[in-house]
Amino acid sequence: MASSHVSALETKHAGLEAKLRDEMSRPVPDTSAIQSIKKRKLLLKEEISRN
Repeated sequence: MASSHVSALETKHAGLEAKLRDEMSRPVPDTSAIQSIKKRKLLLKEEISRN
């Protein structure tokens, strides 16, 4: 059960990484969106490390 939860968290983290890459590749990146994505990635990473 726990491994499926971690797997789901890792999938979400990878999705956020893709969103971050997309945003950063735009001609004029939205810095507030980038900060928000990074913050959510960090929270997910912390939750993954706790499990």
